[in-house]
Amino acid sequence: MRHALLIAAKDLRERSRDRSVLLYALLLPLGLTLLLNLVLGGVTDPRPFRYAVVDDDRGPVAAAFADALRGAQDGGAVEVRPAGSADEARRLVDAGDVAAAFLLPAGLSPDLAAGRAAAVEVVGDVDAPLGTRVAASIARSFTDRLTSVRVAVEAARRGGSSVDPAELARLVAAEPDPLPVVEDPAPRRELDPTTYYAAGMAVFFLFFSVQFGVTSLLDERRDGTLARLLAAPLRPSSILVGKLLTSCAIGLVSMGVLVVATSLAIGAHWGPPVGVALLVVSGVLAATGLVAVVASVARTAEQASGWQAVLAVALGALGGTFIPIAQVGGPLAAVSLASPHRWFLAGLADLAADGVAGVWPSVTALLVFALAGFGVAGALTRRAVRW
Repeated sequence: MRHALLIAAKDLRERSRDRSVLLYALLLPLGLTLLLNLVLGGVTDPRPFRYAVVDDDRGPVAAAFADALRGAQDGGAVEVRPAGSADEARRLVDAGDVAAAFLLPAGLSPDLAAGRAAAVEVVGDVDAPLGTRVAASIARSFTDRLTSVRVAVEAARRGGSSVDPAELARLVAAEPDPLPVVEDPAPRRELDPTTYYAAGMAVFFLFFSVQFGVTSLLDERRDGTLARLLAAPLRPSSILVGKLLTSCAIGLVSMGVLVVATSLAIGAHWGPPVGVALLVVSGVLAATGLVAVVASVARTAEQASGWQAVLAVALGALGGTFIPIAQVGGPLAAVSLASPHRWFLAGLADLAADGVAGVWPSVTALLVFALAGFGVAGALTRRAVRW
C-alpha cells in the first residue's frame, strides 16, 4: 500500500500542474452550472399565475368570487390585480402583464338571483396557455358551485319552502362540501433547478476528471516509465492501485469544491453533509471503476480519452444530467437506471425527501458499479500493464 500511495502522490503532484485537470474538474462544471442556472433557472422556478379581475357586478356573487381568488392567492398559486374595465383587462392580457382576466358583468348577482342566464368571461393570453387553462378551471369551478346553490334553492322553492331565497342561498353556500379533497403531499423527491444543474454538471464532469489518474498508466507505458516501475521492487498491482487512488483523489477534490462553490455562489441545496458525502464518495468510486475499464482495454492514452469521453457523454445523457429522464417515464426511465448519474441524482432527491436514510439504495447501486468496474479493470489490466 505504501508504494501505491507513493505513486499516487507523485501523480497528484504532476496533475496539480496540469491545466486540463483544472479545466475539466472545476472550471467547466462550475461555468456551465452558472450558465444553466442563469438561463434556465428562472424558467423552471414555479411562479404564481397573474390574473386581473374586472368587477362590474359589485354584488354578493362578485364578492364570493373574490373570496375564492383570495384563497388561491393566499396559497401562492395566483396573483390577482383589479382592472377598471374590460378594455383595460384586455390590454393587460395583450401586453403579457397577466395570463388571463376574469370579467364579471354588471347585473351578475341579480340575474343569478332571478334565475336568468349569466356568464363569467375569461380572457386568456394565447402565449400563456397553461395560465389560461387554470383561469378557466377556476371560473368553471366557481360557476359549478353557483349552479349547485341555484338548483338547491329552486328545489326548495318548488317544495314550498317559505324561507327567503337569498337567505336560503346563503345557507346552502355555507354548507361544507360533502366530499372535500384533502391535500396530503408526499415529501418532495425533486431537486430545485439550481441544485439539479449543479449536481448534474458535477457528476457529468466527474467522469472526465477521474480519467486523469487511470489514463496515466497508458502514459507511463508510452513514455517507457512503466517498464522501470515494473522492474522496481514493488508489486505490479500497486501501480494500478496508485493510479486508481489518483483518480479518486481528483474526483473527490473536484466534487468537494463544486459542492461548496455552488452552495455559496448560487445557493444550491445539496442536503445533509453526511448524505452528500456518502453519495460523492460512492459516485467517485463508480466513475473511477468504469473509467478504469476503458483505460484497461485501450491501447493508447488518446484512444482511452476518446472512449472515456463517449462513455461520459452517453451515461450523462442517459442518466439525466441535462434533462430529468426519470420524469419522462416509460422504457427510457427504466434504461436510465443503467447510468451511475441517474443513481447519484436520485440519491440527492431521496436525501432531500427522506434524509440520510434515503440515500442507501443509490449508494448501494453506485458501489455495485464501482465493484464491477474495479473487478473488470483488474482482470483486464494485466494486458495493459503487461506484468
